[in-house]
Amino acid sequence: MSDSKSNSLLDQVRIVLVNTSDCRNIGSAARAMKTMGLSQLILVDPIEMPNGQAQALAAGATDVLANAKVVSTLSEAIEDCGLVVGTSARSRTLPWPMLEPRGCGEKLIAEANEYPVALVFGRESSGLTNDELQMCHFHVQIPANPDYSSLNLAMAVQTLSYEVRTSYLLSIDNEHQERSTGNGNYIGKKIINAKSEDNEIYPVTEETERFYQHFENALLGTGFIVESHPGLVMTKLRRLFNRARPDVKEIKMMRGILASVERASKDK
Repeated sequence: MSDSKSNSLLDQVRIVLVNTSDCRNIGSAARAMKTMGLSQLILVDPIEMPNGQAQALAAGATDVLANAKVVSTLSEAIEDCGLVVGTSARSRTLPWPMLEPRGCGEKLIAEANEYPVALVFGRESSGLTNDELQMCHFHVQIPANPDYSSLNLAMAVQTLSYEVRTSYLLSIDNEHQERSTGNGNYIGKKIINAKSEDNEIYPVTEETERFYQHFENALLGTGFIVESHPGLVMTKLRRLFNRARPDVKEIKMMRGILASVERASKDK
């Protein structure tokens, strides 16, 4: 099956670049994307907007560059996404659910059947902040040479875009029905879909963020956390629920429980 017949799946995959400082890197990233059939580029608060230098490095991918969407915050870029994977080149204080690059490509393609998905890249010098990484369901780290692990932005985009394309091609190739990926899952006809065991769809980021805000408000109301000293409670809860991956019905159930807790707190 050719891309012209089936690339709507790849159109569901967004490459999100956060606070990029050098527009030439944006141009190179656009070229890396197009070679793998990706076209949805989102720029979050770029320090330098794409110009002639970016177009030169984009080469034949100036259409990807021209159609790039610019937003102010990461929240805007991913609010309607059901799966968000953040790239991280260093270990964090609080471990997060991790994917290998191959498993990352597989999961993005599997869930792109249901809603937009996003692969998020951070700043050239410092990557994504902890707050930005906490907005992602999973983190992915490219297992580069530990003695020299310096990948520039476009290289990272190219590497992970390749994994997305590999999984996409296998998902439409009927001859590869049991091709295993690095995470022990199967793609092709056995590709994992974006549904829970109860056949429910996972919520998009905007819904999940409302749930976290509701949870925090409820905990503030009960006094479990104090606004002036919130600690790491919400961060740890985010990690807990990201691991569990509650579906839409489960999120609604949790919000119903939180509403009952809020009512009980007000009645005291």
